[in-house]
Amino acid sequence: MNTIPPPHQPPAPGPQPGQYPAALVPVPPPPAKPLPFHRMARTYSAYRWWKPVMVGLIALGLYLALIFLAAIVFLVATLANPELESAVDEFMISIDSVDMSDPFVFVISMVSLILMLPVILLATRMMNVQKVGSLTSVAGRMRWGWLGECAAVALGVLALSFGIGFLIEVLSGHPFAPDLGAPDMWLLLGLTLLLVPFQATAEEYVFRGYLMQLVGGWLRHPAFAILLPIPLFVLGHAYDIYGQLDVGFFALAAGWLTWRTGGLEAAIALHVVNNSVIFALGAVGLVDVSVTESDLPSLLASMATTIVFVLVIVRLANKRKLQRLSVPPAPAPALAAPGHWVQPGDGNAPHQP
Repeated sequence: MNTIPPPHQPPAPGPQPGQYPAALVPVPPPPAKPLPFHRMARTYSAYRWWKPVMVGLIALGLYLALIFLAAIVFLVATLANPELESAVDEFMISIDSVDMSDPFVFVISMVSLILMLPVILLATRMMNVQKVGSLTSVAGRMRWGWLGECAAVALGVLALSFGIGFLIEVLSGHPFAPDLGAPDMWLLLGLTLLLVPFQATAEEYVFRGYLMQLVGGWLRHPAFAILLPIPLFVLGHAYDIYGQLDVGFFALAAGWLTWRTGGLEAAIALHVVNNSVIFALGAVGLVDVSVTESDLPSLLASMATTIVFVLVIVRLANKRKLQRLSVPPAPAPALAAPGHWVQPGDGNAPHQP
């Protein structure tokens, strides 16, 4: 029987300088999951289900405060200017039949909508739910080149649509007679170029930006985020049934395009160009911008125009391979066990107890 003990085995070598011990090897984070536009709020660790609601409440409070301040400014201005006071009196008397061809009424209406833009952006920043840029697109910013392409498409499609409409009217015996000497024509054209882009953009940030992502944070399927904000958007437009259907169809197309293209650019472009063209035509007397009644042919023509725009935009987006999903930032690697790793010979570093 061999009684000779086995030779003493040397201890296993420890970690070399610059290496983690086995217990402290960083754990790789799970791969980030790409998310569509309506789920953008979910890409941020600060998200909680109630925070987007607080954003809306803060935005509402800021909006009412700005409206109150604006009312005070107008009150002081009217007291100092009898002509402005007379304009305000006429506006209040005819509040049920707003004349959008009146520059004063036009400015009041546009500014009251434009104020929605800064308050929703500021409220989002204050609550720190997500980056403000994520309300714009999955890229976290405005994609200006894509916005320009969408605006060019919108201008071309709407020009074709209105051109066909005017041609049909001429062939039907109605004269095409723009009034280049219309009262306040140049003022209204200038106000249209100055204010309408911000008015339309504000509405898109609220209804296709904030509200879509509010619903999308709770409900995964995009249909909910696209459809649920539509009634609120329609209620903000005082038209008859044909006009309301037109507005609702526009909201449906804008919401679907926002989800499909991963951002607000296409919806903003169509909204801005459509409103700008209508108010510009109204400034030269070709369109009654104060009318609230429509008819079935006008509804069908508008829906056809919107469908053509959607088809062209989707084709361009596919051709560009436009980014549709957002990749949330990956978390920093975590250690498998707490503590500090001290390299051999480092007497000044903290030691693991």
